[in-house]
Amino acid sequence: MKNYQITITRYFGVIFIIIGMYSCKENKTKIEKKNATSEAKEIAYNLEPVNIRNVRLTDDFWLPIIERVQEKTIDYAINKIDEEGRLENFLIAGGAMEGEVRGAMPFDDTDVYKIIEGASYSLISSPNTQLSRVLDSLINIIETGQEEDGYLTTWRTINPANPPAEWVEVDEGKRWESLYMSHELYNAGHLYEAAAAHYEATGKRAFLDIALKNADLMVKTFGDGADKISAVPGHQIIETGLIKLYNVTGKREYLDLAKYFLDNRGNPENHKLFGEYSQDHIPVIDQEEVVGHAVRAVYMYAAMTDIAAIENDSSYLKAVNKLWNNMVTKKMYVTGGIGAKHENEAFGENYELPNLTAYNETCAAIGDVYWNHRLHSLKGDVKYFDIIERSLYNGLISGLSLDGKKFFYPNALESDGKYEFNQGACTRKDWFDCSCCPTNLIRFLPSMQGLIYSKSNNAIYVNLYASNKAKIGLNYHDVEIAQQTSYPWSGEVELSVNPEIPSNFNLKLRVPGWLRNEVLPGDLYRYVDELRLKPELSVNGKITDINIDNGYINLQRDWKKGDTVTIKFPMEVRRIIANQKVSEDQGKVALEYGPIVYAFEEIDNKEHFKNLEVGVDTKFHLEKEKDFLRGVNVLNFREFTGIPYYAWSNRGVGKMKVWLPLKN
Repeated sequence: MKNYQITITRYFGVIFIIIGMYSCKENKTKIEKKNATSEAKEIAYNLEPVNIRNVRLTDDFWLPIIERVQEKTIDYAINKIDEEGRLENFLIAGGAMEGEVRGAMPFDDTDVYKIIEGASYSLISSPNTQLSRVLDSLINIIETGQEEDGYLTTWRTINPANPPAEWVEVDEGKRWESLYMSHELYNAGHLYEAAAAHYEATGKRAFLDIALKNADLMVKTFGDGADKISAVPGHQIIETGLIKLYNVTGKREYLDLAKYFLDNRGNPENHKLFGEYSQDHIPVIDQEEVVGHAVRAVYMYAAMTDIAAIENDSSYLKAVNKLWNNMVTKKMYVTGGIGAKHENEAFGENYELPNLTAYNETCAAIGDVYWNHRLHSLKGDVKYFDIIERSLYNGLISGLSLDGKKFFYPNALESDGKYEFNQGACTRKDWFDCSCCPTNLIRFLPSMQGLIYSKSNNAIYVNLYASNKAKIGLNYHDVEIAQQTSYPWSGEVELSVNPEIPSNFNLKLRVPGWLRNEVLPGDLYRYVDELRLKPELSVNGKITDINIDNGYINLQRDWKKGDTVTIKFPMEVRRIIANQKVSEDQGKVALEYGPIVYAFEEIDNKEHFKNLEVGVDTKFHLEKEKDFLRGVNVLNFREFTGIPYYAWSNRGVGKMKVWLPLKN
């Protein structure tokens, strides 16, 4: 943790002054706690995710990854943004330092916000006084750069006529004149998301007040009316940020502005349209195909799902259903990745899923999990967690190296050891000029345990399998649940169920899609052979009949302290083939064990890499190697060796394949 102190010391004189000024401020922004706030949350979603505050991970798979972020990646990223001037920009904007804009991107401010967001979630599960103080210092630096009326985009405050990126066009340097690429509203969205997380974690108002002051400016600035600007953001995320501030404050204007931005997308009477790249070609409720920049898209779809839930808006719900179906059945990689094209970081055409040139931005995988989690909370359908699980174990954590200090921006499914495009493809980088992916991993991973459980009034949904201890509130009593498992390396899960008082409720255990013989919903991929084995369930040591409804095993019974549930999900190596319309994958198979997709690197197959192929009768062998790649199941067949896809490119640059020729 010593590097945090370096960052603090560098600005200590300035920070000391800011703290003194800030402590004298009158807290004028009042959070309006209204009865409708809790009521809105109840109406909005049918299921409520169990808060990370109530889930303590003990898992051998996920806990080391999260601890790596907490102990290494956060520290590493703070020092990187310090080196590149992200913090200085706030101080220069506020007049506490002199200088020109540092950094290469108009959204560099968001790297600071995302680090604070992830660190805030980290404080919930792993309290750390020193880290909390670092966040206080970072927040004071941010407050310095905020203009009096709440405006906060440092590059425009410092030198509005000279943006840090060539593709941001300015005329007179006025606010809001180049919303297509200025990222002023994108910056605000990440500010709001981070401020809500920090307030939840600490109860402190400093960062939240900065966000609310900025959001109030947005409410005054945008909308219908002679004194307002009719426009929408170029890069979405302010919408979900505003909705989070609405959930915190109950202030309806924030929700209304989020919906205004969505309602007017694709409306030529409101603004000059940005086109498909920004999902601004037709109204959102008329969109049926996922197009354009994949990260912008899934952030927008998440906000649309929020509106569908909160407003009970059937037109929004119909649209997100169509968009989801198009993405999952025609435009998703077997690793759960989305966004096939380097050009514009975009979705391709239907079934356009190249491997060597696949983009699959890490940020897109994260945004897709956010979206699917909302859809599950709205509908409770198992298929959304099939997508989440596939992304989590493969195309999302592949973005972070095993040492926590190198990153993938794109996540290709093949490497020739040479191909590069902007942020790289065949090798991990220690940082990027556009560092959205490293900081997005920081904001996401410390909150991962919030995906494990959901609840309704009288049901607990076990969505993911990972060792943990949780306390879940049902009706008027709490239930303590503990999981013990070696998933994803083993399919056996033991749960202890301890209700505060004996009570009747439904414990719903998700049957993973791979066990239901479904790679993804739809026919984009399928298993060559069906897994005919079924899960085995016992309650208090007694084998119990399994009742599966919509992909969940239902255990509706009278529960008492000391009850135990054991479930065994049979695992075997599976061959996956792609739809015939995916031209590049014809005559090939991908290999999977449980939720883990396997990759084959040249370093493990030096003599035989060019001859990699799978026969229809190939026998596979898996072996757990605890000291290899931080502990993985290694897949062996004939003279070939495969490793989990997420772990590739941790031993240098080389060739890699996910899809292997199938020999009859």
